Amino acid sequence: MGLLDILLGRTKPVAPDLDQLFALPSAAVTLEAAAGFTPTGVGAVCFATVEGAAFEQMHREVQALLDADTDRTGPPVELRRDGYGYSWLVSRRSPDQLPELVNDLHAVNSSLEVNGFGPQLLCSLAGFTDGTARKLALVYLYKRGTFYPFAPLPGAAERRDTALELQLRATLGDDLRIEQDLGRWFPVWGAPGL
Repeated sequence: MGLLDILLGRTKPVAPDLDQLFALPSAAVTLEAAAGFTPTGVGAVCFATVEGAAFEQMHREVQALLDADTDRTGPPVELRRDGYGYSWLVSRRSPDQLPELVNDLHAVNSSLEVNGFGPQLLCSLAGFTDGTARKLALVYLYKRGTFYPFAPLPGAAERRDTALELQLRATLGDDLRIEQDLGRWFPVWGAPGL
């Protein structure tokens, strides 16, 4: 960053750090001890939908790589589109396989990044539940290299449990790099696993 950037108030964007995803298993232990939430075994990577042969080829390779895992207990990895036009590559594991799920999420993000589709990456998430109707996602913002909790309230209305989210921000602060700008805690309505 040069002097002109400082004078004009420009900042360098935060570089993505995909290795931050590997902090999720230790954060899950803290989350269970502090709030009773356990992994659901569902995780997903969200990206802006891309058309073209190069993207389709890369998608097939990633899906084949993840589906080739013989330890997978659930259905194969699936590609879904949400109501907002974004694509989600969804991985399902058993709830006790969070490290393997994190490996899946890391592999998808890395493949998209290496093949030149990094700018289309939006977020990754891992789902959690407390055994009741309450669900939670720990969302990783690719372009910020940070996490935030997203806790939709049960029911049909799009409402979130902001008190729980703020409580978890404090609880998980030692385990995850938490996004400090609350304006970037975007709701991920309809995300797979929630």
